[in-house]
Amino acid sequence: MRAILIAAALLTATAPAALAQQAATPTAVAAPANAFERDRQSILAQAGQYRVHFDMRENVSFRADYDPLEEKLSGGSEIVRVVYDKGDRISLQHILVMEHGGQTIVVKHWRQDWAYQPETVLTYAGPNQWTLTPVPADQRAGAWSQTMWQTDDSPRYGGVGHWTYDNGLSAWTSNPTWRPLARRDAVRNPIYDRYLGTNRHILKPDGWVHIQDNMKMSGKAGGEPIAIVQEDVINTYDRSTSYSPRAGDDYWAKTQGFWAAVRDAWDAAVAAHNGIHLEEVGDTGSVTGTPLMDLAQSVADGKTAEAAAIAQARTLIEQATTPR
Repeated sequence: MRAILIAAALLTATAPAALAQQAATPTAVAAPANAFERDRQSILAQAGQYRVHFDMRENVSFRADYDPLEEKLSGGSEIVRVVYDKGDRISLQHILVMEHGGQTIVVKHWRQDWAYQPETVLTYAGPNQWTLTPVPADQRAGAWSQTMWQTDDSPRYGGVGHWTYDNGLSAWTSNPTWRPLARRDAVRNPIYDRYLGTNRHILKPDGWVHIQDNMKMSGKAGGEPIAIVQEDVINTYDRSTSYSPRAGDDYWAKTQGFWAAVRDAWDAAVAAHNGIHLEEVGDTGSVTGTPLMDLAQSVADGKTAEAAAIAQARTLIEQATTPR
């Protein structure tokens, strides 16, 4: 997991000048044949090569004894690749490609899966627990679910929303969704232990932006969670050709078979248990974070055969998700 820690430091240290570099080519969404295709093209338009700027601000405290954290800014270089496009299901993989000490550091980052008119969505249900939640027929008509997965493809959160095209904006807005703490908060052991957030993905001429409105909540006392502080997160993806994506694409070419099997193993665990019980870990997201990422790197380095790594990964996931 050393690469993840290095990448985290690089994200914090990225110079504003580097973040300003971007390609002049605007995001292009092909003329749609219908509303469904228009939505699909909006999702696929998020793929590409980017400089990313992360802006996180706690704004309003709802407790007299809590002072909002100061604004946190970071950034980096990230490619987004299409894992699959099956018409009504689309998967996009984010991969960090960072320079450090003359070396290129590659870190498989988060993944976003989209499904059209889903009957269920995998949602966060509180510490260490995710559940398959039915989507009522009136809410799924014309809607897309978005499920977010962590670096090791373990679950993070899921929500449902519609793409809209009002006021010159191509935008998807989720319903309020529960989610676990981000690593930036989890490692501090704060008084809140979950978020209730709304996501927006909006295309812009030179990329796209992911906007989060998060209410940081505490359920530690049991009963209904209590609001602690509101946070805005604005993650801006600006198209860029100022760095080479080759190292990230090479990593993905070497490991995509391994990660496909890992995704299948997570899906099997969800189906077997109508959700997932998985121990959360502050600095790696989940208990499977370090071993699965290390297995993938071993495959990429040629130290472990893909079949052997897949067998180990399946065992790890089965053991980590089996209720005790």
